[in-house]
Amino acid sequence: MEIFSTTLLTSIFVFSFATSITPGPNNIMLLSSGLTFGYKKTVPHLLGVIIGFPLMALLVGLGLGKIFESYPVILTILKIVGTIYLLWLAWKIANSTPSLNEDEDSSTPLKFMPIVLFQWVNPKNWIKIITAMSVYVHSAENALSQILIITVIFLATVIISANAWTLGGVALKRFIKNKKAIRAFNISMAVLLILSIVVSFWNS
Repeated sequence: MEIFSTTLLTSIFVFSFATSITPGPNNIMLLSSGLTFGYKKTVPHLLGVIIGFPLMALLVGLGLGKIFESYPVILTILKIVGTIYLLWLAWKIANSTPSLNEDEDSSTPLKFMPIVLFQWVNPKNWIKIITAMSVYVHSAENALSQILIITVIFLATVIISANAWTLGGVALKRFIKNKKAIRAFNISMAVLLILSIVVSFWNS
């Protein structure tokens, strides 16, 4: 019995790519960081998304998600902590010191580990992972292999989407050359970040 048919693999890739490339908290933050700090300084943030999300998907797929189903209070606490953390991230983005020259001093970009941890409080991630695991993991015999394949596909598509949004921010730097304009852009991104989580919570 084959693990996945070619049709199913294509379906998983299309699902993963579509949900990865669309606007969400990770992409909004990467766009802002690319504009404010440039690509090189955004790499730790970028890697936090690229490594953190597939790792989360793998752990949830292997059974960690069952803990939240059995003890929903843990998920509630996680949402509260996550909301507070999100507000801090939004504040940090809104107050980022714009830099029109990557060599000049600026405020510190978001680091690797905080972004890895953020993946666990991002509702968009939970929706994507739970949907994929419930729809595409359909064989008890091949469950581990299917989970691993889904995780690898998630990794591939998040590499594409995360880099696309970061480079999109870098490209915007060519058009937004005024520090006040960059600050205004970052404030709007902070607002969108908060709204994206509110909408996700509302629909979850």
